[in-house]
Amino acid sequence: MECVGGTRNFAATAVTAFPTTRRNFPVASRYSFSNLRYGLCTVRATGGGAGSGCIAVREDYADEEDFVKAGGSEITYVQMQQNKDMDEQSKLVDKLPPIAIGGGALDLVVIGCGPAGLALAAESAKLGLKVGLIGPDLPFTNNYGVWEDEFNDLGLQKCIEHVWRDTIVYLDDTNPITIGRAYGRVSRRLLHEELLRRCVESGVSYLSSKVESITEAPDGLRLVSCEQNTVVSCRLATVASGAASGKLLQYEVGGPRVCVQTAYGVEVEVENSPYDPEQMVFMDYRDYTNEKVRSLEAEYPTFLYAMPMTKTRVFFEETCLASKDVMPFDLLKKKLMLRLDTLGIRILKTYEEEWSYIPVGGSLPNTEQKNLAFGAAASMVHPATGYSVVRSLSEAPQYASVIADILKHETATSFTRQINTNISRQAWDTLWPPERKRQRAFFLFGLALIVQLDIEGIRCFFHTFFRLPKWMWRGFLGSTLTSGDLVMFAFYMFIIAPNALRKGLINHLISDPTGATMIKTYLRV
Repeated sequence: MECVGGTRNFAATAVTAFPTTRRNFPVASRYSFSNLRYGLCTVRATGGGAGSGCIAVREDYADEEDFVKAGGSEITYVQMQQNKDMDEQSKLVDKLPPIAIGGGALDLVVIGCGPAGLALAAESAKLGLKVGLIGPDLPFTNNYGVWEDEFNDLGLQKCIEHVWRDTIVYLDDTNPITIGRAYGRVSRRLLHEELLRRCVESGVSYLSSKVESITEAPDGLRLVSCEQNTVVSCRLATVASGAASGKLLQYEVGGPRVCVQTAYGVEVEVENSPYDPEQMVFMDYRDYTNEKVRSLEAEYPTFLYAMPMTKTRVFFEETCLASKDVMPFDLLKKKLMLRLDTLGIRILKTYEEEWSYIPVGGSLPNTEQKNLAFGAAASMVHPATGYSVVRSLSEAPQYASVIADILKHETATSFTRQINTNISRQAWDTLWPPERKRQRAFFLFGLALIVQLDIEGIRCFFHTFFRLPKWMWRGFLGSTLTSGDLVMFAFYMFIIAPNALRKGLINHLISDPTGATMIKTYLRV
């Protein structure tokens, strides 16, 4: 389940400020999954399941980190997820007019046909730009969860297919914690059709193709090279094709290493369920093994995310917050089935399996480059939560407006002279103003803590977290706290935290590079 609004991965959000005591065994050993998976094999997803076919895929990516962003050792499952059959969703090629090859330069080419790409293309064309959309004609396959009020604010309330009037969190066997906020499940079909409708109405044209490269012509135009030797010229190109876009974009050198959030989910019919259909289970960290299993797999902290549509139809998902090395889907599935069995939940029918793979953290794009980016390609995924879609949908109008204003006020000649200092920089600054960079530095510091926490540490943290004033932890959940609020959040937590949390935070702030980076970013005006 991909988090569309606020934070699905609430645990990852909350642990951004304070660590707990570390394990007795070395941290490096804890993250070694080489005995559980076959490693970074070059693989291709087919209908026969994982490992049923292999091709050389690394050549499609800029470097090893780009390959990890694309799926790494789990790329088989990631591609299986991407290539699911969703016949109820319209094909872009059936709805949008084709890009006229050789018919003159477009104002803007948007590369990528996910929610971010469709939203930006529609908003840009609505402002009068001649916009082309390029990318594989694939449906939306990830299940999306969203805070209801956030989608309402975007005018997308009709795209929500199910609403729970409250959300709860289980940390241990005590009473659940009530979040007090409505949560919704987004209809993939309705969201896809709505964004496509906006593209149709605004006049976006389309080419179903993979993009191989973006180069600059002598006259300053961008040349987007696609499959079958097709070239599309434009005044500006924006990459919105996901996190693994290293062949089309430049990223800052020496930034933090990318981590990965993985989750394995199933929508099933069950004989009975202990979860109330009126409440969405945001996370369940209870000890489902009853301390019977003491292995690396059982010790690795994961939580259950549950959407009970009825008493017998439920979407269950076992989620790993974040890890330096990818937590395998096979292991997540094993843990989910063990958890359901321990809870006495008997599966009668499986409607769908899901493999959710979200790269988090990593470097920002180089903001001096001529090509632009949007969505996950622009590092807009929240480092500590996996949140990105609502941010992309909400910022698309402003981003399109900045691009349109500059393009409309420049002639073709002056445009080519000023693209380095004017268009690119202004657009990048719209995505990454100083305030956003301060917030991101705070969350990157937290991400470095997340990957070191054990299950006891996470439970300890949340018992402290929910002692905060409601406006503070609810604001944290809703990503509404400013960089100044985050500092207040950190100090308040420090005051009420147990001594182990305080000691861990101080040690991490001193020893981890993300601590120094966070301080420098906050001090930079």
